[in-house]
Amino acid sequence: MYNVDEIDPNSLFPAGTSPHGRSTRAPAVGKHGMVASAHPYASQAGLDVLRDGGNAIDAAVAVAAMLNVAEPYMSGVGGIGIAMVYIAKEKRTRILNFSAHAPNAAQPEMYDNLNAETGPISPLVPGNVSGWTTLHDTYGSLSLSRVMRDGIRYADEGIVLSPFNADMIEENLVRIDRFDSSQKALVIERTGMGAGSVLRQPDLAKSLAAISEGGQKEFYEGMLGDRIQAGLKAAGGIISREELAAYRAYWQEPLSTNYRGLEVRVAPPNSSGFQILETLNILSNFDELTYGSSDTLHKLVEAVYIAADDRAKYSGDPRHVEIPLDRLLSAEYAADRAAEISMLETSGPPAERWNRSRVDHPPAGVKPQFANGLTTHFVTADAEGNVVTITQSLGSAFGSAVVAGDTGVFMNNMCKWFDIDPDSASPNLIGPGKQEDFCIAPAQIYEDADDGSGDKKIRLSIATPGSWGILHTTAQMMHAHIDGGMNVQEAIEAPRFRHYDNGMLLLENRFPEHMREDLARRGHRVHVAPDWHNAVGGGQGIQFTEHGTMLGGADPRRDGVAMGY
Repeated sequence: MYNVDEIDPNSLFPAGTSPHGRSTRAPAVGKHGMVASAHPYASQAGLDVLRDGGNAIDAAVAVAAMLNVAEPYMSGVGGIGIAMVYIAKEKRTRILNFSAHAPNAAQPEMYDNLNAETGPISPLVPGNVSGWTTLHDTYGSLSLSRVMRDGIRYADEGIVLSPFNADMIEENLVRIDRFDSSQKALVIERTGMGAGSVLRQPDLAKSLAAISEGGQKEFYEGMLGDRIQAGLKAAGGIISREELAAYRAYWQEPLSTNYRGLEVRVAPPNSSGFQILETLNILSNFDELTYGSSDTLHKLVEAVYIAADDRAKYSGDPRHVEIPLDRLLSAEYAADRAAEISMLETSGPPAERWNRSRVDHPPAGVKPQFANGLTTHFVTADAEGNVVTITQSLGSAFGSAVVAGDTGVFMNNMCKWFDIDPDSASPNLIGPGKQEDFCIAPAQIYEDADDGSGDKKIRLSIATPGSWGILHTTAQMMHAHIDGGMNVQEAIEAPRFRHYDNGMLLLENRFPEHMREDLARRGHRVHVAPDWHNAVGGGQGIQFTEHGTMLGGADPRRDGVAMGY
């Protein structure tokens, strides 16, 4: 235990500031199972499935479905995502990509900054249901109806809103009210709405029930698919019945790199996860990165700038563009770029996307903190050693703001994440059937197994939502864990930064004033955020200890809760 006089008030995130070391709360603890998600309803649903004999895959699908109900502005049936799955009996990490694609009718000339963000032509073909059911069909142990049971129940009966829930819904009513089907999908007393209010989604409950009985076939090829496509078409949408029926999630192999003797694995393109690996590769050229020093923070920011610039230059649909991963992730390239970092001045932040003139804006009437990059991340683990790490999204809050007919399903607005200028040479230019440069990047860290076999065992599963900030938030959490020696909860709570297209470097106010001033002297355009700010993400993670137990971490910047048993 630290004594009060041992705590330096001028240091960054000093140990001993709470009874839990550095974090405001203790990590969740467990031996038999663990769930960490962005909402207590979802974490409880996943834990109940584990207690009923389900595995981590069953729990993940339960969490995914419940998040649709508990935070309908973040993700759901009409959204897309990517899963990273460690299967213990196979000693194998697999990526399941359900990031979908643009409609086959999509052409750059059709879009502007408004209709790519709100309305019926902004959705990609939805992939989440294919992702959930493919996971379950491949590795699940309980019935799909049991796994989705709690999500169906709470969609029908209602959830009690947290302050964050209430703020998100109230702020986005201006978008939802543009569409009759969307108004009808959320049943809530608007007068006096706030924390403690009850939100019901009876139409969504019926759609989730249909999926629980009919699975992937019902959503993509069956009657529910008919209603989804017809409702979207009636609103002016361009997703065809044939392409919805044809969509399927697919398996991939992870990308990896070595950082401080640990193996970091991420999803391959079209995920942007390689930016995390490139950042860590650059940082590995510095023998010591003392946590909490201004020099370390400057190096971390500069490494992020370099890797983010490379991602924006090259990333897009790997079937259409060549992404030079062999070069970008090579030790030689990392060494060259690390040598370019000046300790006296910043190179300046790059644009977050190819189109250097585009700065994302909130939809009309919506404050920035309630609009952009609204995504969710969760992790599940079981006693067998299986681990599922999923990030899924609708894009902006409530996605396109369009509910497909009477299904209760809010459709994503992921077309917003393409470049749309038809004269652009962007590798991420929208086009028929194309996948986008997808900022979602689930990640896991592995270390050598204890038995000398040469196998790897999982050490940490961690990632975050947060738009393009995902890619440097995750690198920061890994730095805090690996270089700073923090447990998963401490690494999630550690103060974070985020850079933006307009040149701003946003730092939470818990960075000491002397560090902020030091960065400003080096030319960084420092802006100060509140102590806990959801613009820098909402990470969740599970740490696996040498004792054969688990620690769960969840982010207080949102409604994150970790639960173990």
